[in-house]
Amino acid sequence: MSDVQPPRRQDGRVAVVTGATQGIGRAIALRLAAEGATVGVNGRAESEQMREVVALTGGFPVVADMAEPTSVRTALAQVEREHGPVDVLVCNAAYMSMSPLLDQPLDDWWRNIDTNLSGTYRCIQSVLPGMRSKGRGNIVVITSEWGVVGWPNATAYATSKAGLIALTKSLGRELAPEGITVNAVAPGIVDTPQLQVDAADAGLTLEQMHAEYGRAIPAGRIGRPEEIAATVALLARPDLTAFVGQTLSANGGSTRARA
Repeated sequence: MSDVQPPRRQDGRVAVVTGATQGIGRAIALRLAAEGATVGVNGRAESEQMREVVALTGGFPVVADMAEPTSVRTALAQVEREHGPVDVLVCNAAYMSMSPLLDQPLDDWWRNIDTNLSGTYRCIQSVLPGMRSKGRGNIVVITSEWGVVGWPNATAYATSKAGLIALTKSLGRELAPEGITVNAVAPGIVDTPQLQVDAADAGLTLEQMHAEYGRAIPAGRIGRPEEIAATVALLARPDLTAFVGQTLSANGGSTRARA
């Protein structure tokens, strides 16, 4: 964590961050913990990475595969039994594969959709009754710049992420009257392990991929996970309810269109 600690806006709140063992999810878990939240750290299986993030945040593990409905519902029901209703849900877990559409196996298409879109749907369904019992809550969905503009060879991933934007808009309008905010962050290219998939598809080294993406971004560089975490922390603030169904594009200026 940074030496300069953020305001403790999340004191006394329970947060769950999916896909929190590395990259953007890890940074989000650390940020929310620094703001005072008790953080549930989700991963598909127990691992050294999960144990490390749990130790760093002082949180607790949440083992669940987002593509498996029973796994998600069972894990989040356990969270509520042991820690109380979830105040902040950050849906970050994602799967991405890249290939031309006609070369993509059908089961791989569905793994993108089931993990990214349906997994988020299941998580929200699971925590929503608890949020309603408290009359408040914050849901933040991590979508993608590619869900806004699309991307060659990433049709399944981009489709799932575009669906998350529509889900955010619709649920934002539905739940705002109940004091529950639903918003999204659409990161551009961020320095995470996922970029190795992009590099392999392009036939480049990871360092070459970073440089290639950076040249196309007005800010001149790819993003950092901590920048996405700070954006999520803004949308997770309990005192900020003016954002409803919004998608914030944290991408260094590579796209400026309204999502």
